[in-house]
Order: sequence, then structure tokens, then C-alpha cells
Amino acid sequence: MKRQRIIHILILSASILIASCSPVKSLRKPSQRPKPVSSGTSAYQKDPTIMAGEASNMVSRDKPGQTALERTVIRWYFDSDPRGARIYWRVVSSIPAVVKNTNETYLMTTPFEETRAFNILGLTYENSRDVQIEIKVSKKGYEDQVKRFNVRQAIDQQEISGFFEMVAKEE
Repeated sequence: MKRQRIIHILILSASILIASCSPVKSLRKPSQRPKPVSSGTSAYQKDPTIMAGEASNMVSRDKPGQTALERTVIRWYFDSDPRGARIYWRVVSSIPAVVKNTNETYLMTTPFEETRAFNILGLTYENSRDVQIEIKVSKKGYEDQVKRFNVRQAIDQQEISGFFEMVAKEE
């Protein structure tokens, strides 16, 4: 009797072990993965904030103003204390083969407020995360100050702004 019970327990254990190793249908529903988007639909699957068909449209000299990126208006606002500091800007790219770095361009003195679009050659929505706008503020008798702004973030916020607290040079 005792021997039969031990055999019965061993058989039951073996069947449980075998059952746990065998493939079993999952009780979970299959994942609902998004289907690839054809060119005729309006949704963009990689980044929903990008308009359909605009992810890889590149800013170029051949067709100026044809991309949504060039038509996106960005508010630029910079101020400093003391006011009257000169503002320069330039493009700093981590992908210089596609989007070129530029030299500094003088904008105006602080306070500076303007609306302008991005017409940076080679820029797309997809590569805009790899490009920065560098703002440099300088004034005679004060240290130069530099701030960098990510282009994709500026596009999403529709603004590039900053305040520069000028530091006097020690002589």
C-alpha cells in the first residue's frame, strides 16, 4: 500500500513536470501591433507628432518653402541684464554630412523678439534632434555667454527663448 502510494506520487509528479514543459496555448490575446502605414494614410507610425509625408522632406535650395518645416514659425526671444548685448546665432550639427554647421550670424541687440522659420539646409523632422541652435551674447566689458537649443524641441515648443545675466570681466 505504501509502495503504491509512492509510485502514484512519482507518476503524478512526472506528469506535472512534463505538462509544465510542454507547449501550451497562451491565454493572452495576441498583441495588436500597428500595421505598416501606406503612403495614402495620414498617420505616421514612428513619431505621431510629425505630419504625414513630412518626416523625410528635406529643406533645400531647389524647392524653397515646400516643406512644412520651413512653414513652421518659431518665436525667438532673448533678453539680457544689462540690455544692449549683441546676439549671434549659428547651427551646430552632429550630422555635418547632412546638415552643415554654419558660421555665427549677427541678429541684433537685446532685447530681441522675432518670428522666423527654420530654413536650415538639409534639415528634416527626422534629423532635427541631431541639430542645435547656438545663441551667443556678447557685450563690451562682459564675458561672452553661449546657450544651445535643440531644434526638434524648438519646433515642438514653437519657441526659442532665453535670458542672459551678463557677468562683468575681471581685469
